[in-house]
Parts: sequence; C-alpha cells; structure tokens
Amino acid sequence: MSGYNELIQKIKELKEEKNAIILAHNYQLPEIQDVADFVGDSLGLARKASETEAEIIVFCGVDFMAETAKILSPDRIVIHPDTNAKCPMAAMVDVESLGWVKDENPQAPVVAYVNTTAAVKAETDVCCTSSNAVKVIKSLREKDIIFIPDKNLGLYAKRFIFDKNLILWPGFCPTHHKINKEDIIALKKEHPDAEILVHPECKPDVIDIADHVFSTQGMVDHASKSDSKEFIIGTERELCYRLKKENPTKEFYPMEAICPNMKKITIDRVLKSLENLDPKVTLSKDIIERAKLPLERMISIGRGD
Repeated sequence: MSGYNELIQKIKELKEEKNAIILAHNYQLPEIQDVADFVGDSLGLARKASETEAEIIVFCGVDFMAETAKILSPDRIVIHPDTNAKCPMAAMVDVESLGWVKDENPQAPVVAYVNTTAAVKAETDVCCTSSNAVKVIKSLREKDIIFIPDKNLGLYAKRFIFDKNLILWPGFCPTHHKINKEDIIALKKEHPDAEILVHPECKPDVIDIADHVFSTQGMVDHASKSDSKEFIIGTERELCYRLKKENPTKEFYPMEAICPNMKKITIDRVLKSLENLDPKVTLSKDIIERAKLPLERMISIGRGD
C-alpha cells in the first residue's frame, strides 16, 4: 500500500508541476476515478476539455474521447495514456462508408453520436451524446436524418420523434448490447424494491423493462435525488463505484457489463504519461477545424435529461 500511496502522491505532484488536469470517464477503474480532477460522461468531459485552463489534459477514456478533448482544446497538450484503449463502436463507421450513405441521401444531415472518430466527426453536421440525442435530432428542420453509429441509441430516440425519418447505421456498443433483460429480471427478483436504470445504448427489450433510461451522468443525478435506496444499473459496471461513493447509504447492483478497452488505462500508465508527456493525441488542423463545429453545436444544445 505504501508503494501505491507514493504513486498517487507522485501523480499529484506532477499534475501541479506541469499544470495538468486528469479527466476520466465514469467507466474507468476506481483508482483512476479517485485520482482524476473530473469524472463524468461524454458531454461533461467535452465541456471540461473546452473550458480548462490547464496546459496539459491527461484523458482517461477511449480513443474518441481523447480526440474530442484535442479538438475542443487544440492549443493544449492532450495525453492518452494507452492508445490501445479504443472504442469498438466508433470503429464501426468510417469516412468512406459514411460517404456512400450521404450520397444516397444528399438532403439528410448527419447526426453523429460522439462515439465516433475525429475523421468521421469532420464529415457530420452535429454531434450528440446519449443525454441529448433526442434534443439534438429535434433541433433539426430536415425530415430525413442520418444517425450514426449506434442503432440502439437511434431506436431509443425514435420513441420520442414522430415527424422525422432516422436512417440508422448498424453499429452498437458490444458491452451494452450484451446486457439482456433476463439477467435484469433475475436481479429484480432478488431485489424487488430496486429501481432499474439502463443506458440508451442497451437493446430495445432492455429499455422496455427499465424504470428509467439515462446517460451515465443522468444515472448519477437521479440516484442522488431519488427516494429509492436500491438500484439495478444497466450500464458498464464501473459506474457503480462512483454511484456508491457519492451515495454511501444506497445500494447499486451492477450487470456483468465490462468494457475491456476502458480498463486498459491503469494508474501506472497515468503516471508514466505524466512523466513523459506521451502518448500525445495529434490531429491535423483540417480535421480539428471541421470536427469542432459539430461538437460545439452539441455542447450548445446541452443536456436532454
């Protein structure tokens, strides 16, 4: 434990010495969350990246998140402690394939879930997160809209949008797609008083049995305000660490949903990245300029829950 405490102290000293900030997603390992300056969902992290005065951003999340931080803070040094921490859903859509769909639907704007690469964002009209997808889609005048890459989030959004035709990309989050309603029902039998909270990246039949559908930040906000004392959490299990930490008198029951890519960033890699200021996120000026517009539109629209 003394070695671990020394490691944490070294990280804190390096952050101060180098004017660095650590941003971590809610799915990061507990020790990463504990050392972070800010823990949040995609929208919250994007806002922090755009607002920070730190010279260096150490981004603990998957690749597209670190890219987003660089797009929104191009003058900052953005470090991604493990470049192998990639989002499989973001890899399900590429610029060439998107171009084919755009050619077939020339009048349709493209709404890109933030879980996309910087190159793909540069080809889109507006980004969204799970917390504001419905709000973003409703803000558009056009009837036909291309929605990429998460079909489950698109299907969830369609429940609230009746005057538009969503052209859905066949992508999905493997971690959320594995969550099934039978496991949730079984857990509900064990904890009958527990509220069921699920993420909109889940399959439609899982959405159907939930008490509430929220982004990860939405779950955090709801858990703190709810009179319920027990919750079944239908998203990546590490969110339960933050939920319990912020609500010690309440109980949170996770699904066996683990994103292996989020777990590639370790506390040792965070220290190494601060020591060496590497690996740096690098993007071309053209990609940054074009991808920044849809991200800024997303941020200006704000949350939907």
